Amino acid sequence: MTREQYILATQQNSLPRTEHPQFYPVGIYGWRKRCLYFFVLLLLVTMIVNLAMTIWILKVMNFTVDGMGNLRVTKKGIRLEGISEFLLPLYVKEIHSRKDSPLVLQSDRNVTVNARNHMGQLTGQLTVGADAVEAQCKRFEVRASDSGKVLFSADEDEIVIGADRLKVTGTEGAVFGHSVETPHIRAEPSQDLKLESPTRSLVMEAPRGVQVNAAAGDLKATCRKELHLQSTEGEIFLNADTIRLGNLPVGSFSSSSSFSSSSSPSSSAPRQTIYELCACPSGKLYLSPAGAGSTCQSSSNICLWS
Repeated sequence: MTREQYILATQQNSLPRTEHPQFYPVGIYGWRKRCLYFFVLLLLVTMIVNLAMTIWILKVMNFTVDGMGNLRVTKKGIRLEGISEFLLPLYVKEIHSRKDSPLVLQSDRNVTVNARNHMGQLTGQLTVGADAVEAQCKRFEVRASDSGKVLFSADEDEIVIGADRLKVTGTEGAVFGHSVETPHIRAEPSQDLKLESPTRSLVMEAPRGVQVNAAAGDLKATCRKELHLQSTEGEIFLNADTIRLGNLPVGSFSSSSSFSSSSSPSSSAPRQTIYELCACPSGKLYLSPAGAGSTCQSSSNICLWS
């Protein structure tokens, strides 16, 4: 086959056919296209709404570079201005207010502050409720703000009051169930000091002495049964311009040397104006007419009264 014949043969094969060709469209048409446009439009509207809501939230919550709302993030920590409410537990190392405003912790029920050790065990608790303030700890201390002096401390063994003066303003005074150890008890100026034991005895003891002083008033000791003034090694010294012992029995002298303390001197006997204070061997006191027939110098049994 020559070259010309080959070219003619190939040209005949490349001639277009006279049959009707089939076309296949490429793309999305019809209802699919409409649904796609609808979803694209819906996505666009949603994005616009979300953007508008985000801008609105940022504006309402006052979001800034430093924080949001009343919350500000500083180099020293977090700063809250105004009233803040916490619905979940708050874990912080230190809470303090501004220098010109107090710190207020408020709750509808109570405010509880807990302290725990490194193992998570509760070591201290302070609860401020509507009825009482409760503190559970090994040692409770109240210190002065300026000097740091312990004003009050309490533990299982003792309670210490470090103030210079303890003042009780109640009308019923202070009630102690057991012993009280103190170097000084004093009433307010122009007020009476009263130590009373309604159902038991009142005992005052000191290794070097007990001093009771009423600088501008009277000193009164009252008991129901017996009043004992006892000195084991020293003496009982009464120093006053006038010492009066009221309601003492009066003894009388007779020729039979019998004395009766329960009866007063006879009306027929001469009236005496001077009496002697006599003491029985048992320690009882009585009054006796002074004179030659003094019962204090008689060797007879003069303690017939009881």
